[in-house]
Amino acid sequence: MTDVYKRLAERLDSLPNGFPATESGVELKILRKIFSPEEAEMALKLRPLPETVEALSGRLGIPQDKMQAILDNMVAKGQIGSAKMKNQQVYMLFPFVFGIFEFQQKRLDRELAELVEEYGPALMGAVGKYAPAMMRVVPLNVQIDGQHTVHPYEDLYKVFQESKSFQVMDCICRKEQGLLGKPCEHSLEVCLGFARSEGAFDRYPLGRIISREEALNIIKKADDEGLVHSTFNVQSGLMAVCNCCPCCCGLLRGMKNLNALHLLAKSNYVAVINEETCAACGVCANERCPVGAISEQDDKYSVQPEKCLGCGICRPTCPTESITLVRKPEDKRDQPPKNMVDWYFTRAQNRGVRIMIE
Repeated sequence: MTDVYKRLAERLDSLPNGFPATESGVELKILRKIFSPEEAEMALKLRPLPETVEALSGRLGIPQDKMQAILDNMVAKGQIGSAKMKNQQVYMLFPFVFGIFEFQQKRLDRELAELVEEYGPALMGAVGKYAPAMMRVVPLNVQIDGQHTVHPYEDLYKVFQESKSFQVMDCICRKEQGLLGKPCEHSLEVCLGFARSEGAFDRYPLGRIISREEALNIIKKADDEGLVHSTFNVQSGLMAVCNCCPCCCGLLRGMKNLNALHLLAKSNYVAVINEETCAACGVCANERCPVGAISEQDDKYSVQPEKCLGCGICRPTCPTESITLVRKPEDKRDQPPKNMVDWYFTRAQNRGVRIMIE
């Protein structure tokens, strides 16, 4: 029988996100670090679609109490995913990113950090090769500009007002870089999960359960630090937001170093600088823009729209309020998939992979 870790790697690569094989086999070393052989076998039996413990118990022929104990242990180790849906706890096989790796909050050590860093170029290069993009930039407070209709996926504050459960986690990218001896000056506890149902994270919290007010304060602090908000690349069903820095974030690093354009979709806004009122202080270009989209020539600063993420983090520190976010022309806008199911099957089709239910 084929090595269980190789089979699990192939299974993960069959998911729309991707988990490519390498000549060095570093991806197998990562799986050996995270899973025991028995746990890898069980992960292979889970589907990428949600199932209750009752359904899994019946399908796999395992007594329900034993099945529950197995699932509890694997969720605790970040090996599989779980969520509360319609007042039922469900379980499923999650991709490596975004999923298993981010779930290693409590188990990440230097050895795993080194393995993931080694695997990064192959992984992010593959993941960022196909549309639709993995994640999407959420522009900073676009509603205050009095622009046209702001869609829900463009307004974190509106999404938060509609959510009832919140948790905050450490940024796994910053944590990884810290273990590699590259500590980041930005806040560590900034990644947020949220849900419309009450008590969504009570059973399996990945971090610290917080209030809506605390979540909003974390977003405000991330704004002040110049972090890029990114969330799932869908119109509805948002469940998390990362607050990313260019020195640690796998998405931003992949876009910059690997030209992996489908890691992070830009927002439908672009920054514009009023050269008449610009004080030419250079803060936007030198301290805020995460992708080098602002350049200086003849003591004037301007935005290169083809590079701009539309994140808006250049605006708050402009001393003359010369920077605005402007909605892109209609033919330049990118509409995300309707929901995760739409995203899942569209990306699978573009990657040419067959969705394996069994």
